[in-house]
Amino acid sequence: MLCLAWVLAGLLPATWAAAPAPQVMPFGDDKGVQVKDASPLEKMHSQVRNWMAEANGGSPDQVQIAPIDSRVQVLPCERPLWLDHPFASKETVRVRCPSVAGTVAQNANAVPVWQLYLRIVSALPVVAPAKVPAPVPVPVPAPARSGAVASANPGKMVVAKQLLQRGTVLTADMVQEVDAKLLPSGQVDTTHLTSVKDVSMAELVRDVPAGSPLRAHDIRRAVLVKTGQQVLMTVGNGNDFQIRVRVEALQDGRMGDQVKLKNAESGKSLSGLVTGPNAVKGL
Repeated sequence: MLCLAWVLAGLLPATWAAAPAPQVMPFGDDKGVQVKDASPLEKMHSQVRNWMAEANGGSPDQVQIAPIDSRVQVLPCERPLWLDHPFASKETVRVRCPSVAGTVAQNANAVPVWQLYLRIVSALPVVAPAKVPAPVPVPVPAPARSGAVASANPGKMVVAKQLLQRGTVLTADMVQEVDAKLLPSGQVDTTHLTSVKDVSMAELVRDVPAGSPLRAHDIRRAVLVKTGQQVLMTVGNGNDFQIRVRVEALQDGRMGDQVKLKNAESGKSLSGLVTGPNAVKGL
């Protein structure tokens, strides 16, 4: 869905306070090396870049992360972060600060201390410099250089088909992919969303005119379950058995969030993971 990044802002203990003093903290993917005088945000970016580079090949320096909202503060984490791709698009990375020791697989039902979503805008494989032939300096007239830049393939960007107002929960039919335009400098604007998949289960944080491109900071994960509403909870694996029951949501939740629920008939408290609009999976 969330800046990767889109920051699809599903922060658990989101805070808008002033940043705490920098600390020295180890990173799980940095092989125990401590990053001195680095902020929690810088440390998180370092671990994400290393993780992406190991998964896709290439160098961490080539992994570019879309900036998150300046008002969102990344809190320190006492344990190595959990990283994964929660959506179909591999351009979104979910970052979670574990509340318990161990891996995600060992603690499937653990509630993280905090979580947020980053948008990866570039993660290109490294080409060894030795294999790249040395360029031959050839004088190029100004008009020819301009034409060469214009012929570069800047990729795709997502634009609004119509006026989209703040708070709108986006669907694929509201937007379309078009050829991206280069900046006057000849560079690609890396803040643009590049796939319609990136707006799935997301809502706008500002009005977007028809034909305007959507950027990572224009969207956040939509609230799919709201406090006090009746939601459909599914229990079971779908193969052996599956039970569906209506329950009441006791807190708001976005895609992938764990929320508290209540069975109106028995009064029993329950927990579930948000899987869609007014839909949860029982834990």
